[in-house]
Amino acid sequence: MASLLNDVVLVSLFICLIWWWSTETIAVVTGGNRGIGFEISRQFAMHGMTVILTSRDVCVGLEAAKVLQEGGLNVAFHQLDVLDALSIKQFADWLLQNYGGLDILANDITSKFPIYVQLCPQINNAGVNFNLGSSNSVEFAQMVIATNYYGTKNMIQAMIPLMKPSSAGARIVNVSSRLGKLNGRRNRVENVEFRELLSNLDTLTEEVIDRIVSTFLQQVEDGSWETGGWPQLSTDYSVSKLAVNAYTRLMAKKFTERPEGHKIYVNCYCPGWVKTAMTGFAGNISAEEGADTGVWLALLPDQAVTGKFFAERREISF
Repeated sequence: MASLLNDVVLVSLFICLIWWWSTETIAVVTGGNRGIGFEISRQFAMHGMTVILTSRDVCVGLEAAKVLQEGGLNVAFHQLDVLDALSIKQFADWLLQNYGGLDILANDITSKFPIYVQLCPQINNAGVNFNLGSSNSVEFAQMVIATNYYGTKNMIQAMIPLMKPSSAGARIVNVSSRLGKLNGRRNRVENVEFRELLSNLDTLTEEVIDRIVSTFLQQVEDGSWETGGWPQLSTDYSVSKLAVNAYTRLMAKKFTERPEGHKIYVNCYCPGWVKTAMTGFAGNISAEEGADTGVWLALLPDQAVTGKFFAERREISF
């Protein structure tokens, strides 16, 4: 009997070490109204935590949250437009007042082409989405960069003060893409200077990333981008994810300076070619499969892992 009790205690301790979260754990998911963001929200909630699903479109966001709530999951909704500083502030204030902060931030901020979305009577706002388009389009580069890179960056900065102290550490997962790899086999950065600047973590700064992004946008404006050494596939999208990857590494380095109990661990991952509206439903894996690595990363029991890039639950190079 004593041996059995010891085994039960050991198993319980093991489960506690692995399962560090609870119903009190707050996970915020941007772009949670559909596709990968919706699936990340669902999987977080299935693990028993409280999920705050956000969307810039109130109607579709409320509907997405309702679907999950009807399945018995603990999901709340709040409107959030990552392109609007006031919207981010209002969300942060609401989150602090109602939940005291957050433990996990999953950034599924992805846009390619701007389209108009369904609007509720009290909301007068246009949305952005990723639709299948030309392989190297830069037509909407300003919007794509603003949403994917600056939206991600601004959201992280707004959430840092709200990250709850924890021995397990708070978690940030940025949805990225292999198209943002520095040395991709089919889609690499040919500009040697920029590639070296982005690959050298010792000298990498936010100003360096912003300058490279600004150079791209300037070249798009003056028509010289094609000879600038940028990725040739889905160029604007690739550059935006290149910046997200670099920013992930930079923030991971900065977060190492935080004291124990206040650590924040940040990683990014490529969900793959997923059957969602983003790919025109031309992908080869489901949204459930695409969300898997992101959820796995956020819930790792040992978060010594930070500043890394993953796909299919395996680390890949930047």
